[in-house]
Amino acid sequence: MIKKIIICITLLSSVIAFSQRSTSSPYSYYGLGEVQFGGTQSARSMGGLGIEGDSISLNLLNPASYSHLKLTSLAVGATTTFTNLINESDEEKARNTGLDYLAVGVPMGKFGASFGLMPFSAVGYNIANVGEDELGNSTSKTATGTGNINRFFVGGSYAVNKNLSIGMDFQYNFGNIDTQTIEGISGVQLLSREKNSSRISGSSLNFGALYNRKITEKYNLYASFRYAPEAKLTSKNERNLATVTYTASGTEVINNQQDVPVNNTDLIIPSKLSFGAGIGEKNKWMVGTEVSFQNNSKLVNRFDDTFSGATYEDSQKYVVGGYYIPKFDSFTSYLSRVVYRAGFRYENIGLVVKDKSIQDYGMNFGLGLPLGFSKVDLGFEFGVRGTKYNNLIRENYFNLSIGLSLSDKWFNKRKID
Repeated sequence: MIKKIIICITLLSSVIAFSQRSTSSPYSYYGLGEVQFGGTQSARSMGGLGIEGDSISLNLLNPASYSHLKLTSLAVGATTTFTNLINESDEEKARNTGLDYLAVGVPMGKFGASFGLMPFSAVGYNIANVGEDELGNSTSKTATGTGNINRFFVGGSYAVNKNLSIGMDFQYNFGNIDTQTIEGISGVQLLSREKNSSRISGSSLNFGALYNRKITEKYNLYASFRYAPEAKLTSKNERNLATVTYTASGTEVINNQQDVPVNNTDLIIPSKLSFGAGIGEKNKWMVGTEVSFQNNSKLVNRFDDTFSGATYEDSQKYVVGGYYIPKFDSFTSYLSRVVYRAGFRYENIGLVVKDKSIQDYGMNFGLGLPLGFSKVDLGFEFGVRGTKYNNLIRENYFNLSIGLSLSDKWFNKRKID
């Protein structure tokens, strides 16, 4: 047991530096950046469905699931994203890899607990815009941004009875986001550069409930509820203005620079409400759906927009997914014990650019490969975000995900002293 605890602490310490989840989405320019999924690879492979508790692996979407655990579980996952960025005239490719989660779940009879680290949102964009000023001079403007908001969480769950469990997560959000804008006018040697840095921190909560019961001798009904109330984050901002030039090799030469006082900003994580339901046969199959509503119209930016034309609206997300296990206790066929997963999701992300609501939808597939009480989860996702029309950008992306869940009975009483 001590060795396993040491392994968990070592893993947690070593991945804090790696917890920066990067993105190449130009839409991460707005609001809090590109909000990450927040669940395990098994849930991602079902389109993001998290309506069922598991006895040997974590469900990080709903804290009510922790009391379903019978074995202590260590879960870690990562994703590589391949993206094609397309507009009406150009196409670019990008690839990013990052940690999705590192979490530990501990059963305690009717109670259960979990803690861990995951990225909440990511910023990573490089946008260029060419135009003319009022005098007819050619102008150029580029904006770049990098950074993350990470999330440490600790939560608990209680089994009210054999059908109903409730739970809550406390979340501490923290991170840094750095942005830079460079503007130039044809015929003017010096460029104007603006650098902004934001240190973001604040806490949030997530409440959940899970309900399941037999509706016939063979079939079970599953239902879930999640609510995350509105939370406030503090963004401590710094700004630097300068005139710069660049050498042929791309080295920046600063001519004049000045730190400019700028107000701190109160950011908002909008409230979110989710309902889900499904039907299935225990250890055999399950199919379900979940719908989420988020009050994204309350989102604000850290600074005034450099690129105009963006507003926010309330968002919705719809998920349909499930799994199938041919024969979970087969001794003769390993493939019969594999969990086969699939799902579909559609989401209006709550961002409106040039009067166009940005939508995100994808198809998911996955395999759960059993290793005794532990397992390896492989996930594949094909998705599309945005549109290439009206001078916007469409992202065609493919996600390759892997998750590891190590489960065992950690806290055993000594039988011989």
